[in-house]
Amino acid sequence: MKTRLADGLPFIEGDRVELQQVLLNLVINAIEAMSDVSDGAREVLISTANADADCVLVTVRDSGPGFAPDSTPEHVFASFYTTKPTGLGMGLSICRSIVEAHGGQLWANANEPRGAIFQFTVRAHQKVQAVAERHCLQGQRAG
Repeated sequence: MKTRLADGLPFIEGDRVELQQVLLNLVINAIEAMSDVSDGAREVLISTANADADCVLVTVRDSGPGFAPDSTPEHVFASFYTTKPTGLGMGLSICRSIVEAHGGQLWANANEPRGAIFQFTVRAHQKVQAVAERHCLQGQRAG
């Protein structure tokens, strides 16, 4: 497991426990997806970046088997859709609901040469962002 966390990201706005649950679910899914991979490296990369002026982007990328050939990445968000023998098929659907309730989006794509990429955005905290911008501008005037 590796992380690539961007410096200088704004604070985000949201329920800490719910957003932790989203990230934890995506990481556990990635690890479980790679459990049967026997050839090549098994890697999970968690990264963050600025999505735009108002959002932070979080990415979980794995080197598992990826999506089924007869499926699209969008199918994994359907309620009761699962590829796990003991799965309920609710995790990703709930994750998407949590992210959307926080004003963001959650989506998936295939990773090349294999695996999956799950990404979500979360809004930056506007009050903290405004204060940070004021301090930045004041610092520029003083310097």
